[in-house]
Amino acid sequence: MAPAAVPYGPRPLILCGPSGSGKSTLIKKLMAEFKDVFGFSVSHTTRKPRPGETDGKEYHFVTREAMEQAIQNGEFVESATFSGNMYGTSKQAIEAVQFSGKICILDIDTQGVKLIKKTNLNPWLVFIKPPSLQILEERLRARSTETEDSLQKRLNTAKVEMEYGAEPGNFDIIIVNDNLEAAYEELKQFLLPIINELRID
Repeated sequence: MAPAAVPYGPRPLILCGPSGSGKSTLIKKLMAEFKDVFGFSVSHTTRKPRPGETDGKEYHFVTREAMEQAIQNGEFVESATFSGNMYGTSKQAIEAVQFSGKICILDIDTQGVKLIKKTNLNPWLVFIKPPSLQILEERLRARSTETEDSLQKRLNTAKVEMEYGAEPGNFDIIIVNDNLEAAYEELKQFLLPIINELRID
């Protein structure tokens, strides 16, 4: 069973979806427009930084040994292994945002969603869906950051994630990111009542 997290501060917001679905771009837009409302939970990973990535900004880049030890110590609310690399969300990363009175945004996969549902965090759950697997493949190829082998692994994972995302009751809302501006507007309309309530408080 996943360790419970302390329920204080606003409910977190989870954006989930396959790699290449546009989650990161939507999160950046959200945080640029509502700086006073949202804070981002920086995940930990054992993978190497990509060009332009900074430790503590995109991810906390750590060794496998350090991460395994932290998980064993119950410091993480969720963790998963993908393409040989570990990813996870620490309690501390979420609490740091909640303590500031902001809504903590988490960018995690479906494995992580399943684990967080077992905690008492009670997050808002948004699934960002690409229009199709074919379009997702085109987006991932355009990044030029994958080998053919890792690309196929990502696509296979995406297929499973999209199936989970489509199951009724797994998410509060499913947004198809066919057009970035339209997807962002849909996300914003879903979140505005939550944002306004937080600002009134």
